[in-house]
Amino acid sequence: MQNAILHRVNMIKGVAAIVGRPNVGKSTIFNRMIGERKSIVEDTPGVTRDRIYGKAQWLTQEFRVIDTGGIQLAMQPFQEEIRMQVEIAMDEADLIVFVVNGKEGITNDDEYIAKMLQKSQKPVLLAVNKIDNQEMKDNIYEFYNLGLSDPMPVSGVHGIGIGDLLDEIIQNFPKKERNDYDGMTKFCLIGRPNVGKSSLVNALLNQERSIVSDIEGTTRDAIDTPFKYDGTEYVVIDTAGIRKRGKVYESVEKYSVLRAMSAIERSDVVLVVIDGESGIREQDKHVAGYAHEAGKGVILVYNKWDTVEKDEQTLQQMEKKLRQEFIYLDYAPIIFVSAITRQRVNQLLPLIDEVHDASLLRIQTNVLNEVIMDAQLMTPPPTHKGQRLKIYYASQVTVAPPTIVLFVNDPKLLHFSYERYLENRMREAFGFVGTTIRIIARERK
Repeated sequence: MQNAILHRVNMIKGVAAIVGRPNVGKSTIFNRMIGERKSIVEDTPGVTRDRIYGKAQWLTQEFRVIDTGGIQLAMQPFQEEIRMQVEIAMDEADLIVFVVNGKEGITNDDEYIAKMLQKSQKPVLLAVNKIDNQEMKDNIYEFYNLGLSDPMPVSGVHGIGIGDLLDEIIQNFPKKERNDYDGMTKFCLIGRPNVGKSSLVNALLNQERSIVSDIEGTTRDAIDTPFKYDGTEYVVIDTAGIRKRGKVYESVEKYSVLRAMSAIERSDVVLVVIDGESGIREQDKHVAGYAHEAGKGVILVYNKWDTVEKDEQTLQQMEKKLRQEFIYLDYAPIIFVSAITRQRVNQLLPLIDEVHDASLLRIQTNVLNEVIMDAQLMTPPPTHKGQRLKIYYASQVTVAPPTIVLFVNDPKLLHFSYERYLENRMREAFGFVGTTIRIIARERK
């Protein structure tokens, strides 16, 4: 049981951005930080992933990493590209890792970036990369001339010094004063621009019996709106408020998803809003994947339903299509709404309550074990190389999302397909509407 509890880490500690001129090894260091960790949705059909950000874990802390090396702006000189990278990092990150090339020494571009970072008001760590052996360590001293923190020798290729760098990142994240709105249900709406998120928020807040008060949010440039409806207190975390000013963000569209990340992390339930006029796009699947990966409650909200030409089969056909496109969200309820006509808007808050309650559901150990044992009797685990999985005992170790530890003879024998089978049996027995179920196999000792 101890191992199962240790599996849980603290909440996201902050966002670190890796900046530097081209070809200094930013992406190699990025890959070292996020390691070989496979995200929950990475190998699942229906999700598009890219490499501009990742989740790193060091000791018991998790944090986000932005790899600004992922930006490629055609027809732009390097200076302009670097400026945009650094501006994005300074806006989005809590801490900046400035990577330089220890084999080449200081360049004009390094000095240019250093001057920008000195004005950033953010903690800056200076990583001198490509220090691949002890003999090269003296190369770091030149970088004191940049006027930043003490240079740290690292080798992204060989992993030298990465642990020390991660230690410094964890220690230098600023302490955040956060109002987490204890006892209130927190939700956000995410989706592409112009899908109607703001209109839906307005439609929700303008309902009769809603009491609204605007409070300045704890996330930069976000507005948290607490309100009460039918005696229940909610907070809308408005991702539209996280939108940054200036042409930088208009030019780099693939960074738009980063603006929703902090809202997802702080929410109990995430409403993935899809535009009924333009239909499902790859970016819809992209942003929904983040909510799934974060283990949040998820609702698929198909907005602008009033603009869709319909017959008696349209709703069923569209629901089938959504299930095919969002195959990894087969547990998420779907609702078809119109912010303009208010169609079904009054059903959103009850649905949010249902999903939030499901994510907090705790199952008694004896009842959980009955379901797991019955599932094994109905469909025994398949054999692998002459061995068969044996599940001795099951225990729920946490909620939000519900996390189940299975004590087994060999964790490697728990095949993905059988894990899905057990998950489906638990959903049949307990509901778990709109929430992921995380299953962890541990060897019984």
